[in-house]
This record gives sequence, C-alpha cells and structure tokens, in this order.
Amino acid sequence: MANKLISEIPLPKSIANVFSARNISTAKDALTLTEFELMELLDVGLTEVRSALSQISEIVAPPYQTALSLMEQRLQNEHLGGHFPTGLKGLDAALCGGIPFGVLTELVGPAGIGKTQFCLKLSLLASLPRNYGGLDGRVIYIDVESKFSSRRLLEIGLRSFPEIFQMKEMAQEMAGRILVLRPTSLAEFTQSLEQIKVSLLQKQVKMLVIDSMAALVSGEHEQGARRQQTLSWHISFIKSLAEFSRIPVVVTNQVRSRNHDDASRYSFQE
Repeated sequence: MANKLISEIPLPKSIANVFSARNISTAKDALTLTEFELMELLDVGLTEVRSALSQISEIVAPPYQTALSLMEQRLQNEHLGGHFPTGLKGLDAALCGGIPFGVLTELVGPAGIGKTQFCLKLSLLASLPRNYGGLDGRVIYIDVESKFSSRRLLEIGLRSFPEIFQMKEMAQEMAGRILVLRPTSLAEFTQSLEQIKVSLLQKQVKMLVIDSMAALVSGEHEQGARRQQTLSWHISFIKSLAEFSRIPVVVTNQVRSRNHDDASRYSFQE
C-alpha cells in the first residue's frame, strides 16, 4: 500500500495537483518526508499538510487486527504450510519439524560458525526430488558476501546423497536448480526484489536464501538504528514474499561486537 499512487487517493484537487507538480507520486514519497519538509516543498500551510497526510495514512495503513485473530491466522498458516526437515534430528525437533513454510527464518551467529554451509545444505535439500525428502524445485540464493561455493555444494551432495550425485547428469540437474544472485549494493538488491517476486511464480521456486542480510549495508557505513531503519522496508517485503509464496525463506545475520577482535573469544572457537 505504500506504493499507492497519490492520484488514486481522494485528496482535494488543489493539494493533489501540488503533489503532482512536485513529483511526489506515491504515498511512500509523501510519508517519508516531515511535515515541515512538505510545507517547504509544496509551499502550503501546516494545516493543509497535516490534513493531506492524515488522509494518505488512513488509506494506506493496514486495518487493525486483534491478538486473537493474529494467533488464529498464524496457527492456520502453520497448519497449511508445515515444515521442511533439515535432516538434523535435534534441530528439527527444536523447530517442531524443521524450517517453517510461509515465514522468514533468521540464522544468527558469529562469522565462521557455519551459517553459509547450512544454507548450502538447505538449498541442496530443497532442489532434491520429493522421494529423497526434497521440494523438487528451484532455489533463489542471494549471495551478498560471495561465499557461495558450487564445489562445496557438490561435496555436500556427494557425501549426503551419493546415489544421486555420483551420476553426472543428476548432479548437474540439481546444481542447475539453484539460482544465485550477487547484488553489489543495497540499491541493486532493492531493484531485484520485485523480480524475485515474479520468479517465485514463474520458475517454480521452492526456497529463498539471503546470505547475509546485514552485509547489504555493511559497505554503506550504516550502524545501529540507522542500519535497522535502512533494512526495515526490505525485511518487511521479504516477510510478505514468504507469506505470499508459502515457501521457506532463510536469512542469515552476523553477531558483531564493538571490538572485532572479540569474535575470536567465543569458547567454541578456541
């Protein structure tokens, strides 16, 4: 709804024309500016700006839901979607069956703990035929940090499913089902999100992996609250993709300390 056109919102014609003349074409364009910025840009008074923002917000804001309805909706979605087993018995038990369908699952941990390896394994599993426990479909793997390794993927396949990956044709088919994207900036990633939504339908995609989310802004010198604000729209959009497509969506993130040297002080890394 944030991309709803101003022209489709029943604003007074005089103020709607001013928005159009200043190239403020969507609700998102208007709501990301402060009242005083709009007053200066539109050359109108505070009363007119507040009235316009109130009307825009009322149109694009999602309807209220009760806690009970949200709980019932979640239970229904989990019942319809189910879980995708990871093959790790302890983890599957903790997750009530595996990675849930239709929601975003976040993997968090320090660098080097094995998040990317786990994502490779999940991608491989999703590409397998159903009689091998897979989803028999394609996987979109967004490799932000260029850690995706096709050689490592095939090594995992050979070790875990030798009956498939010892046959060259089958190994090539499974590897060909994993579609890798490598955005070089947050802006490039943003542009690709709408294309991903179309691909989920057109290419029989059964899983989406993003490795890693925080790395999308690590080169933009964003920290703390600014980083969260930068990614908030993207996270919301990705969650909507999961709900819309009813597939598992896995996102990795890193735990970072103020002192980067502290990363080596975890007991399990010593």
